[in-house]
Amino acid sequence: MTDKPRDKDRPDSGYEPASSPYDQPTEQLQPRTEDELDFGRSGSGSYPTEQIPSFRPSKYDEPIAPDSRSAYSDKPTEYLETSTEGTTPYVPPTSAATPASEPVAPEPVVRTETVEIPARRGTTDLGLLLLRLVIGGVFLVHGLQKLTGIWNGPGLGGFRSLLEDTGYDQANVLAIAGAVGETAGGALLILGLATPLAGAAVLAVIINAWCFKQVMEPGLQFFAPSGVEYETVLGVAAAAIILTGPGKIAFDGRRGWATRPRFGSFIALILGVAAGACMWIFLNGANPIVQ
Repeated sequence: MTDKPRDKDRPDSGYEPASSPYDQPTEQLQPRTEDELDFGRSGSGSYPTEQIPSFRPSKYDEPIAPDSRSAYSDKPTEYLETSTEGTTPYVPPTSAATPASEPVAPEPVVRTETVEIPARRGTTDLGLLLLRLVIGGVFLVHGLQKLTGIWNGPGLGGFRSLLEDTGYDQANVLAIAGAVGETAGGALLILGLATPLAGAAVLAVIINAWCFKQVMEPGLQFFAPSGVEYETVLGVAAAAIILTGPGKIAFDGRRGWATRPRFGSFIALILGVAAGACMWIFLNGANPIVQ
């Protein structure tokens, strides 16, 4: 071995460098395409994740068919039929039928209400008020003449004597009943209070006045002053008030029979006519038409 230096231009065949793990520090990676890097959107549909197995029911889970005695398999969507006699096979619902699990919406409830719209009466109530005031005022004035003697009236004694001379029985009781009924009936007609009963009371009185005046003249007399023209008008007007009702401009205006009278008013009319006829027949008995 000598100390002669090695020629730099001549390679040294006896020298080999030692291998090192750091000679190749990085790995040469091959470039990949965009489809390979875009997970899930490529045609393969693979993902770099763990594949999770699908759910498989066990015997402790709720059966997928209505029959609880059905069997299960390892496949998640397979249903095994059981051969049990007397049971109806399960038929899966079609697309047109409504699934049993979906709630059925109840039918809408349509509420119908009848609303009564009051009819337009126009001047009817005003006309009935005028009729009540006139007819009720006439009966009230004549009743006070018989009851108290004002306005040159006969008073209760003179009215009793008049009834006795005409042929009435029980003149004392009849004089009081007639004077009070005529006065109270006229006042109630003016107020429009208890109109059917008030009209029936004055109608019974005017029927007796009609018969009394007819007896005074032989034969059938109608024209005034000796006829029954005045009494006829008062009687028909009282009957009309009974049948039509007092109207809305009255104390009974809010009652149904005040604007739309029915059977009650007709019964009141019959009672008034019957009371007047019975009073004349049983307490006087004279024939007012033929003498």
